[in-house]
Amino acid sequence: MKFSDFVNVDAIRAELSAYDKETVIAELVDSLVAAGAIKGEQKDSIVKAIMKREELGSTGIGRGVAVPHTKHPSVDELVGTVGVSSEGVDFTSLDGEKVQLFFLLVSPPDRPGDHLRALENISRQLRDDTFCRFLKQSKTPQDIQQLLEEADNNQFVS
Repeated sequence: MKFSDFVNVDAIRAELSAYDKETVIAELVDSLVAAGAIKGEQKDSIVKAIMKREELGSTGIGRGVAVPHTKHPSVDELVGTVGVSSEGVDFTSLDGEKVQLFFLLVSPPDRPGDHLRALENISRQLRDDTFCRFLKQSKTPQDIQQLLEEADNNQFVS
């Protein structure tokens, strides 16, 4: 699975204004609503579902990266977005570091395979230090989109 299979490019945010875990999640879900990937009336329910998942353990996986995600019946296919925070946000990450890169996923409950493949792709790409560094330095959604396309074309991971 590639980023282009699930990242909604119209929802990418190059400079998040959020300052804590819940507002980051809400801002990214808002971006999916604005892009038409999620129905507006489902926003609160999706944010709550992601926060409930966070209670099980932070999706801040370390090295400045978090992958908040949930399964939700309001979506018919896997949707996701990417957000960058230049300041970083306390996300109670496993390594205690602030998070700058966010990959948010919402998938239908009856498609767990897609969900897992997307998580696998994200974690594989994020093991590449160059990819992460370039993403953190991105200034525009177009910069981020180009990096995701390059990752999809295996220009980072060997």
